[in-house]
Amino acid sequence: QVQLVESGGGLVQAGGSLRLSCAASGRTFGTYAMGWFRQTPGKEREFVAGVSKSGGSTYCTDSVKGRFTISRDNAKNTAYLQMNSLKPEDTAVYYCAGKSTALHAIFVRPTEYDYWGQGTQVTVSS
Repeated sequence: QVQLVESGGGLVQAGGSLRLSCAASGRTFGTYAMGWFRQTPGKEREFVAGVSKSGGSTYCTDSVKGRFTISRDNAKNTAYLQMNSLKPEDTAVYYCAGKSTALHAIFVRPTEYDYWGQGTQVTVSS
């Protein structure tokens, strides 16, 4: 069993930056592909960014490309989402997720993930 704990959310003005962290328990973090998703009330959970289990491959959805960067440090059992040039439309609860996999791949569908954090609120004011 893996537990994921997000941190780093908060209130920021448009144009500002935040870095989200996702700390994982256990010794198998390096066998999990990781992803960041976000959700607003009444909407489905939306893929934001993903990173392969080695960290060698990353992918961001078009709406955040050039502004957000996903990374991971397997020695620290932690994944990150650096968010720059934030916009009011980035306001959401952000979740990290982990998928146990033998593949060096990135996964974009929420149903593909095995473990989820509790979420952290990001609010961007205009």
